[in-house]
Amino acid sequence: MSDYLVIDVPDRDLVGLRLRNTDNVEDKVVGISLRRHDQLKSDVVWAVLGKVIQSNPRIGLSDRLEVHLDHVRMRTGNGKRAEETKGRSLDVMSAIKKSIVTVKAALNCLAYALIIAMARVNGDPKYQSYRHGSGLKKPVEDLLKASGVDLSNGGSFEEIRQFQDHLSDYEFIVFDGLNPDRVMFGGNSRSAKKLHLLYDRDNEHYNLITNLKGAMAKQYI
Repeated sequence: MSDYLVIDVPDRDLVGLRLRNTDNVEDKVVGISLRRHDQLKSDVVWAVLGKVIQSNPRIGLSDRLEVHLDHVRMRTGNGKRAEETKGRSLDVMSAIKKSIVTVKAALNCLAYALIIAMARVNGDPKYQSYRHGSGLKKPVEDLLKASGVDLSNGGSFEEIRQFQDHLSDYEFIVFDGLNPDRVMFGGNSRSAKKLHLLYDRDNEHYNLITNLKGAMAKQYI
């Protein structure tokens, strides 16, 4: 059953199940919490069903169970080729708003964005060269090696979480597009060092925000 429901769902996406007995509406809805698609195994589903049936004698063999699939599509930032993204909205926006720094690297853009963002909040004199794409290769390689994060398939929620765990002196806030209500990831750290990243959905690419108020001004959303 679970294999059929998620047949077209990528392994990186989060899925969960909610089960409701439509013949006995007083029964509580039970479910399986959100987890990666590749972690939702048939034995997990059947184990939950077994516990529900054992704990609720009112459920009959002929009862109708309604199954709801919760699907959270995870973003992956790995960049697209320049010819695929020419003229897209964020390219124009970044030219207008200096508060949005466009990461120039197509691959490993999440790591590049983090290096630039950290340089800015730390007052690193290399920040200006970093934001223009210079001198970043070695720091990015060092970050990937130290954190153990693999960006070969792009940067999604899991990779952001791994970076946040490694860089615990900072707090990540990742926005999904230019809407301040769309927070893709919010770190648990209470550090005063905030790294504001911006996921560009059109280009599948991570950039950074240096002036949150300026970037999210209503007239530009």
